[in-house]
Amino acid sequence: MLDPHILLASASPRRSELLTQIGVRFAQLPVDIDESQNPGESPVDYVSRMAVEKAQSGWARQTGLLPALGADTTVVCGEQIFGKPVDQQDALNMLSRLSGATHQVLSAVAICRGDELAFRLSKTSVRFRSISSAECLSYWQTGEPIDKAGAYGIQGMGAVFVADIEGSYSGVVGLPLAQTAELLNLFKIPVWQTLEP
Repeated sequence: MLDPHILLASASPRRSELLTQIGVRFAQLPVDIDESQNPGESPVDYVSRMAVEKAQSGWARQTGLLPALGADTTVVCGEQIFGKPVDQQDALNMLSRLSGATHQVLSAVAICRGDELAFRLSKTSVRFRSISSAECLSYWQTGEPIDKAGAYGIQGMGAVFVADIEGSYSGVVGLPLAQTAELLNLFKIPVWQTLEP
């Protein structure tokens, strides 16, 4: 196993796949932080704070000195944040609200190394076609929406609802790669790594 260059402070398999896609050598170190939205906190401030706190928590929890990368993605409809659904009815309500409308997906990424901290934010507009209540229920029953912000996964079966996207596809999946690569470059962490040491 080659030595990692960075810690991914997340348990997300999607973020892991995206980092692997661009050839980053990393170790995964899930963190557990309070993800409650502060009173009066805007969606942009919320998602940025989450990414920063995850990166800082990852840095603090490790035994070495690797930079830690934290990320957070949220779906915003109007000014309301759609997180992961708490149950079936919550998911159906979210999908019904997203049906036939355009929503924003905010995806923030941060890297922390001691006192060094930097973050970037991606904003993507996603337009859904109209979805019937029967489709929403059938989609819920696939199990895919359970752990997804906004109750859908664009990289999975939920892609059939997406009529149009303007912005970062990888940001909607969970890690905006252009912004991530910018931060990795800032911290001199290589991408495009081959399997050779």
